[in-house]
Amino acid sequence: MLEQVFKLSANGTSVRTELVAGLTTFLTMAYIIFVNPAILADAKMPFGAVFTATCVAAAIGCFLMAFLANYPIALAPGMGLNAYFAYGVVGGMGYSWQIALGCVFLSGILFLIISVLPIREWIVNAIPKSLKMAIAAGIGLFLALIALKNAGIVVAHPATLVTHGKLVSWPVLMAVLGFALIIGLEYRRVMGGVIIGILVVTVISILAGQQKFVGIFDVPPSIAPVFLQMDLAGAMKVGLVTVVFAFLFVDLFDNTGTLIGLAHRGGFMRPDGTVPRLRGVLISDSAAAAIGAAVGTSTTTSYIESASGINAGGRTGLTAAAVGVLFLLALFVAPLAGSIPAYATAPALLYVACLMARGLTEVEWNDLTEAAPAVITALAMPFTFSIADGIAFGFISYAGIKIAAGRFRDVHPAVGVLAVLFVIKYVVIG
Repeated sequence: MLEQVFKLSANGTSVRTELVAGLTTFLTMAYIIFVNPAILADAKMPFGAVFTATCVAAAIGCFLMAFLANYPIALAPGMGLNAYFAYGVVGGMGYSWQIALGCVFLSGILFLIISVLPIREWIVNAIPKSLKMAIAAGIGLFLALIALKNAGIVVAHPATLVTHGKLVSWPVLMAVLGFALIIGLEYRRVMGGVIIGILVVTVISILAGQQKFVGIFDVPPSIAPVFLQMDLAGAMKVGLVTVVFAFLFVDLFDNTGTLIGLAHRGGFMRPDGTVPRLRGVLISDSAAAAIGAAVGTSTTTSYIESASGINAGGRTGLTAAAVGVLFLLALFVAPLAGSIPAYATAPALLYVACLMARGLTEVEWNDLTEAAPAVITALAMPFTFSIADGIAFGFISYAGIKIAAGRFRDVHPAVGVLAVLFVIKYVVIG
């Protein structure tokens, strides 16, 4: 049956290889089952229900990719977008988490529509590479600020806005230890380095009496408090158009960039640059975003960590299906997730931030009309504490700088239209 469904022989793989690849991918991304509930809990969402929603949404996304596209690409609630959800939309703008879920759901539906139609490719091709890279790097800087805040390294200050916290406190010392451990393990290519770092800090904290241990295994918490709780009516307010667009925009480029990178690494890409079974991939990742919101979590997206499974030999959807099964099994470790302190997950956020910040290396620094908007985009996200504002500032500055430099032809019509819409939004709505 597995041979018929996943065409293992035709892809030069075996059941054992695919299962090992699935386990490898899961271990590299399993940190999300601890980190995502912790982040969304800051948006006043119930931790246990979000834990369950995270595992269920990830499993559904993986199964969609496995059976609709037959690719070894795993999905789960995305880093960066969950932070924007909690700290930008709910914490910063003051909307309820139900409205924020509604925005995620609407962005997922729009994502599905533009993925089925040729609009997705048109939009991706319209946005200059410098802005794409700056958006990824900006999200990384945004995550870094949140990580340093959760660790107690950065705190608020009435005169300087921010300053350092008590650097010899237990949370700071443990966060530093966790980060060093994660980087060391990842450098040595130890499988599951991120989750090992989180668990080591947690165990040390429990043994030192700094964190309460509530167990490891138990029945999964009820998903009812967050299941189908999105407020679609609230999400359709005019003032939330930018929020829906931000979720859509970031997910669009995150998914597309991840797909291209993984297809290239796995040897799936044809010589002309096209990807086989592309329609199935596009439907899978876009549908997963909408389904994830319905289940009760922030945007579900494809994970670049799938590369670890591909490197281990994964070539078909059986790898993704195996990851999905492991996420369902992870439902029974909810007590362990509840025992992990924020300063133990902060190093994981900072590690992801380091990976995302390298996008700035691909900016054309010799061309100021490309570099300046990229810098504005990347810096605006952490300094305004908003991914949406960072994107808006980037589009506006790109169009304005290009026009001022007399390089009108560099501004794609889509970029120009979006820049104008963002300006109107700030003038009319604020």
